[in-house]
Amino acid sequence: MRPSQKPVATWLMIGVIMIIVQIILGGITRLTGSGLSITEWNVVTGTMPPMNQQAWMEAFDKYRQTEQFRQLNAGFTLQDFKFIFFWEWFHRLWGRLIGIVFIIPFLIFLFQKRFKPFMVRPLLVLFLLGALQGAVGWIMVASGLTGDAIYVRPAKLAMHFVLAMFLLFYTYWFALQLRTDKNSRFFNPAVRNFTWVILVVVFLQFFWAALMAGHRAAVVAHTWPDMNGSFIPPAVFNRPEGWISIIENPLVVHFIHRMLAYLLVILVIAWTFLVAKLPGPPAFRKLCFFPLVIVLIQTTLGILTVISSIRIRAYRWNEFEWMAQLHQLGGMLLLLSLVHVLFLSSKKHHSAS
Repeated sequence: MRPSQKPVATWLMIGVIMIIVQIILGGITRLTGSGLSITEWNVVTGTMPPMNQQAWMEAFDKYRQTEQFRQLNAGFTLQDFKFIFFWEWFHRLWGRLIGIVFIIPFLIFLFQKRFKPFMVRPLLVLFLLGALQGAVGWIMVASGLTGDAIYVRPAKLAMHFVLAMFLLFYTYWFALQLRTDKNSRFFNPAVRNFTWVILVVVFLQFFWAALMAGHRAAVVAHTWPDMNGSFIPPAVFNRPEGWISIIENPLVVHFIHRMLAYLLVILVIAWTFLVAKLPGPPAFRKLCFFPLVIVLIQTTLGILTVISSIRIRAYRWNEFEWMAQLHQLGGMLLLLSLVHVLFLSSKKHHSAS
């Protein structure tokens, strides 16, 4: 790594860590039912929480106008409201901090002329992805504040989550370009193409995972390996609503999520057998078994999440919430491991030397 690139690479890795934390906070916000507690989007004034009793009551009164409060939380006290407000506020605050951590060093590095020509386009893409993620986040929240909605729309939650994962992917890839020595990379089309196939399936899984969360679909089939007595429930293929059921019906969404998980395990096992026989640089050899280990742990966590969903209690953090949060973290680690091996097995260009 060139000395001039080291601060930029460190800055990007800090961004990767902050994005991981933000996705974790998003998961906590969803699991605690906090996403609709703040009914406005104030970029500047929304940075600080209510600072006195009157301000808290005003915020609570706005929440009491929502259908979620009327239908689900009519018994909420101010203290209950403060709990869910905190998680949504903290999630938004962390997003603002990511923006600050991006903009201030960016201006400093620009002044210091640390950016090489090949960095310009990725930096612009990062900026646009971050801005888009914030916009999609508010669109998602707004979908739960209109009409008779009591939760955010699952499809919009899925868009928000998948975009966050793509932002994580892109930031980590860019950081690897600056941190990885060119001798650690090699070009193997078979490994690269197979890894891309797995990544496509991973992103499909992310989409249906978010639909699972949005529909609260874990509890509709809280047994494993069967789903309410059948490996393939007959009701999955007999839906009067037609194809829309693949994103709208909780049972169908749950079934697709399980099948994608099994497909991922099979693909990663096959991928591991392929790469285990191939020569490669030491950095790749050290990483090539990570995806398999992570996907097996991730699948186990998914099974435990489903089984423990029967013990869900509103606004209580129990076994299910822990399993669901660890399951989400496992998904991020799987993504990062695959991105890393993809990078090492792709064409060499613009890597540190």
